[in-house]
Amino acid sequence: MKHRIYNKLVRDRIPEIIEASGGRCDTRILSGKEYLAMLKAKLREEIAEYEESGELEELADILEILRALAAAGGGTPEELEAVRARKAEERGGFREKILLIAVDEAD
Repeated sequence: MKHRIYNKLVRDRIPEIIEASGGRCDTRILSGKEYLAMLKAKLREEIAEYEESGELEELADILEILRALAAAGGGTPEELEAVRARKAEERGGFREKILLIAVDEAD
């Protein structure tokens, strides 16, 4: 049996899946501070994977991490969506593909 070191946050059922396939894994539960740091690292990892592949599957992973980050900060997926919707209503979304090049501000 090959031994690999990962030291990364995984989805909740991954240990169960590994063991069901005949493998064995070592895990531990993270503290709140560690969990937040690992969520942020996982977000960077998934963004890099999306940038490379462009796959919808990677966007789903990013969304799952964003929901977990919201929960870690005391929010709910519904609150996250409400904030997103409010900002979209107030400031718009990104559908128009607008690139802001420069602004001349009044003195």
